[in-house]
Amino acid sequence: MHQIDQDPIVRVAGLKKIFRSGESDLVLFENLSFQVRKGELLAIVGQSGAGKSTLLHIVGALDTASDGNVYCAGLQVNSLPDDQAAEFRNREIGFVWQFHYLLPEFTALENVAMPLLVRGLAKQQAQAEASHWLHEVGLDQRADHRSGELSGGEQQRVALARALITRPKLLLADEPTGDLDSHTADSVFELIARLHRDYQLTSLIATHNIAFAGRCHRVLRLHQGKMEEVSPESLFT
Repeated sequence: MHQIDQDPIVRVAGLKKIFRSGESDLVLFENLSFQVRKGELLAIVGQSGAGKSTLLHIVGALDTASDGNVYCAGLQVNSLPDDQAAEFRNREIGFVWQFHYLLPEFTALENVAMPLLVRGLAKQQAQAEASHWLHEVGLDQRADHRSGELSGGEQQRVALARALITRPKLLLADEPTGDLDSHTADSVFELIARLHRDYQLTSLIATHNIAFAGRCHRVLRLHQGKMEEVSPESLFT
């Protein structure tokens, strides 16, 4: 059984994000506070433009907040210099985006192995681990295909394998099925849920897919700059 620890992997406190344009300021969100516990599958829902992507970027040290603090895997993320932030992302975070961002000149196997090669692991070891993760996402037979030869669903499966090959402490997924048809989206979400369970992951997922959000342990709704926790069951009423 998948266990949820009470210790948080992520702790967000009083977070605020302002976008400045000329003389005017746009407050995207403010005073956001929440935790993601170890082993938890947590969904963030909200309309387009609510700030879900920006929030994930801040948690993953890809963007900075205007105010407040983010603690992730024992580090105060928002105070890290650029070089340490890059090291933190490579070591602790797995990212999956709406667009797969696979390198078109490389095969699926080479794309998945890339994060380990960046870490300095030998090519043979990196590709052996990549083969394992391609098996986990059901793409053993597509390892030697380049991204352009894969379907949209297969591309996202490769992207998921690439995100998990470093065994990250936190998986961040930003609308991972936004470009997929409903049937393919369901299969990718089922895969994410299975890998989350089998590998005891901690996952924070921004999604418009109410059906998937309803299967998560908890759901946070971001609306008009504020955040509230809602029950998964309430999404269907």
